[in-house]
Amino acid sequence: MTTKIKEDRQGTDVSPDRDQHGKMNIRGNWGSKTEYILTVMGAIIGPGNVWRFPYLCYKNGGGVFFIPYLLFLLTCGIPLFFMETALGQYTSQGGITCWRKICPLFQGVGYASHLIIGFSATSYIVILAWALFYLFSSFSAELPWTNCDNSWNTESCIRYTKDASSNNTRGGNGTLPVVEFWENRVLHISKGIEEIGSVNYELALCLLLVWVIVYFCVWKGIKSTGKAAYFTATFPYVTLLALLIRGITLPGAMHGISYYLYPNISRLSDQQVWMDAGTQIFFSYAISLGFLTSLGSYNNYNNDCYKDSFLLCLLNSGTSFISGFAIFSILGFMTHEQGVDISEVADSGPGLAFIVYPRVVAMMPVPQVWSACFFLMIILLGLDSQFVGLDCLMTSLVDIFPTQLRKGFRRELLLLAICTGAFLIGLIFVTEGGLYILQLMDHHVCSGITLLILSLCQSISIAWIYGAERFYGNITHMIGYRPAPVMKYCWLFITPTVCMGTLIFSTVRYSPLKFSLTYVYPVWANVIGWFLATISLSLIPLWIIYKLYMGKGPLKDQFLQLCHPVEDLPLHHTYKPANFHQTVTSNGVSDMNFLMK
Repeated sequence: MTTKIKEDRQGTDVSPDRDQHGKMNIRGNWGSKTEYILTVMGAIIGPGNVWRFPYLCYKNGGGVFFIPYLLFLLTCGIPLFFMETALGQYTSQGGITCWRKICPLFQGVGYASHLIIGFSATSYIVILAWALFYLFSSFSAELPWTNCDNSWNTESCIRYTKDASSNNTRGGNGTLPVVEFWENRVLHISKGIEEIGSVNYELALCLLLVWVIVYFCVWKGIKSTGKAAYFTATFPYVTLLALLIRGITLPGAMHGISYYLYPNISRLSDQQVWMDAGTQIFFSYAISLGFLTSLGSYNNYNNDCYKDSFLLCLLNSGTSFISGFAIFSILGFMTHEQGVDISEVADSGPGLAFIVYPRVVAMMPVPQVWSACFFLMIILLGLDSQFVGLDCLMTSLVDIFPTQLRKGFRRELLLLAICTGAFLIGLIFVTEGGLYILQLMDHHVCSGITLLILSLCQSISIAWIYGAERFYGNITHMIGYRPAPVMKYCWLFITPTVCMGTLIFSTVRYSPLKFSLTYVYPVWANVIGWFLATISLSLIPLWIIYKLYMGKGPLKDQFLQLCHPVEDLPLHHTYKPANFHQTVTSNGVSDMNFLMK
């Protein structure tokens, strides 16, 4: 996979307090390699690994789903993950200013990704507020979602019995208490996005508490983020292991696991299976959001980011795989106890975390303990993703305005202003119609087509404009050996092709957004969703137009200059393989780059 090389690296072994040029590094570096690994783990491993991946396996043919999943992982996931990490480490810049150094024409990619981070940080944090509400509710003599004797229950509420378990959560004779707790007590949910309703002040307080925690985790940048990751990135594994051990010892567990893994070969002919595999890779690896670039920018210049990328990708996918055993063993227990088919209880997203799992917990011994463990795990999984996203924003802002924001407590005050503003904006997600708005944001703005377009732009700018061979040489110079050459070909051909194919397929198969398969979003809501998505993506062409308009000289010369990297990158150290037939000019610009000819 890799080839060791002998190279004159004099003056390039960078100490922790110096950058790749030997200058004092005022940005700082990770306190240790462990802090970096744990922080990236926290950024990419979130609630989706627990509630999304296992459901997709079950839905798309069990063990057969691993075939398209692994293909997308090898052709898109790992190459893009490695590219973004190496980009940050090579430039020592965050997710915006790195483009200023590598390919100024595409700096709009950085602005677009950071706007998406802002949207997602404001919206997804409400999931942590819900989990915190459930965590507090777990500390009661009887779990409040186990009976129909509460003020929020309706006359149609029915308790857990085999007779009451048909049709998943809503039978012909009534509604289960766990559903009424979720809809009437937690959400106070309205009939649709047309009815926003009032703010749920209990959820608002939970949201405020989460933002306070996030603020202090990011308060001192990587110094506080790295330390927080020791707990937030490791404790969920302790909880997941406990849930796994408990789950596989329950009656009916093997029945549930068989549904999770039993292969249905015929599903490979279904295009949707391949689409789900591709979107899951982009969804779970935080690709194209700038997370990996910002976190990688704090590495030492000679850090082995190649091996790190493989290790982190293995941990991410491994966590998703193990989570499936924990979740489906417990679902198998539920089907055993209540006599229902697993298809009636298998769900993804909030439905699994806030309806199905609480329903299962109620049937287990000492349910309060298992409920608290599960929701604490969800909080920690989401918390580190949240504060890493916020730290990514702060890193880029400080890189853009270093002189202004590195004085006194200006960074901390700006962070406080951002957290306060995000909390106030996020109050709309704790209204009676908040769940509808969250799903709208998730569907249009924070995943899917937007990330595919960003990934495509990223691959083109680095592989075709900057030059895949040159970037490969830069990485070789950093880590001291050649990564697998297949990486270059993925960046050049395979990854862009897969991204384009997935993008076309998702566009062709587009269908109106629905909620719970029954409520269809009105046209105006979908228009708003697409408008918000367009705002972020429009920053890419708008930035190109702006730079060309503000430049001087012939348009062609301006365009070529904007495609040229800055001179202070260590391009003159680019490694040149023995079979490297392209010519490299004195300033390190490769003739492979068609724009530089």
